[in-house]
Amino acid sequence: MMKFLETRVENLFLNLGLSAEVSASLRLFVFILLMLLIAVAAFYITKKLIVHYLYEFLKRTPLKWDDVIAEKKVFNNVAHIVPAFIIKLMAAGVFYNFETVLPVINRITDAYLIIVGSTIIVAFLKLFEFLLSSHETLRDKPISSYFQLIKIILYIVVAILALSVLLNKTPVYFLSAFGAMTAILLLVFKDTILGLVASVQMSSNDMIKVGDWIEMQKFGADGAVVAINLNTVKVQNFDKTITTIPTYHFITDSFKNWRGMQLSGGRRIKRSIFISADSIMFVSPEMRETFKKYHLIEDYVSGRQQEIEKYNKENNVNTEMLINGRRMTNIGVFRRYIEFYLKKHPGINKEMHIMVRQMAMESKGVPLEIYCFTNTVVWVDYESIQSDIFDHLLSAAKYFNLDIYQEPGSKDFAKAFA
Repeated sequence: MMKFLETRVENLFLNLGLSAEVSASLRLFVFILLMLLIAVAAFYITKKLIVHYLYEFLKRTPLKWDDVIAEKKVFNNVAHIVPAFIIKLMAAGVFYNFETVLPVINRITDAYLIIVGSTIIVAFLKLFEFLLSSHETLRDKPISSYFQLIKIILYIVVAILALSVLLNKTPVYFLSAFGAMTAILLLVFKDTILGLVASVQMSSNDMIKVGDWIEMQKFGADGAVVAINLNTVKVQNFDKTITTIPTYHFITDSFKNWRGMQLSGGRRIKRSIFISADSIMFVSPEMRETFKKYHLIEDYVSGRQQEIEKYNKENNVNTEMLINGRRMTNIGVFRRYIEFYLKKHPGINKEMHIMVRQMAMESKGVPLEIYCFTNTVVWVDYESIQSDIFDHLLSAAKYFNLDIYQEPGSKDFAKAFA
């Protein structure tokens, strides 16, 4: 049929008085133009009608997963296959008397079909990656790293097949060439190979997941992991900046992962109050009676005093001097007050360590270190609880005749020389 039409068109040009060569060239130009117009029309018909109605059908089905196919427009590249097949079929008739041109057209068309086919496969890979990443059990896994590796392998295979078709060589020919370029490929894909190894190790050892709060001082990263790729890990810092870290550095360098704290349900408070050594003293009877009026320690002070008096009496200690025998100190009573206060505080996790300890004396005074855990890991709530605790303790110290140390300021010097 195609040859019949070409013959009639060529005869039409001959009847118009054109030479045979000109008529053949015009006939070829007309049918090439016709072939391209049909291919373009087929492309738009496929894309606007078939693909469009296919997406509408998928959205109407009761299934949910096929809606993602429409949202991701997975079948868009199918429209590119139809014109390629049309050109391949019509080329045999259009170029039937061009023995050198037809094989080239066929090879170009075949290579184009291979490339378009690979784009369709990549679209499905993106769909599977999205579905797997959305699954509850795989949401925090580095799924994208594995799919990036599959895509790289696919691109290499497609490049070899397309070149073998275009140059009319076997794929083995290009594979042998790639073998000779192994050293160069290793250099070019060094980060990719290291990233792949790191991704596998991180996944198998459960070192890092999407959503983990990590701290990596070398790169200034302190925030949540938002993406784990084959080559990079993206961290959103607390100031909303993004730090991008090469994946393999999580194997070669140290970093802190706060996931354990988040899973434990409690965040640690470890902070000291510095007491001026000059204000530390034995508890006098007058001070003791005052301490008994403090709700949290009234029972402790009474019980402790009975224990001390019993010891001193049994050992015939002269209690007229405070230094003799056993005595309570204001810093010791304050330390116990802090313990009782923390155990009563609604924001402290009672099932985790609660400790108040006196550290070695420093130039700033005697540190009383508060060591406990909040019952929340939410940053804002944690800071609020911690601030409330130290607001109270800093205010309470003076009720035990204790001075909080702070470095002298301008007002202190003004008072000294007034």
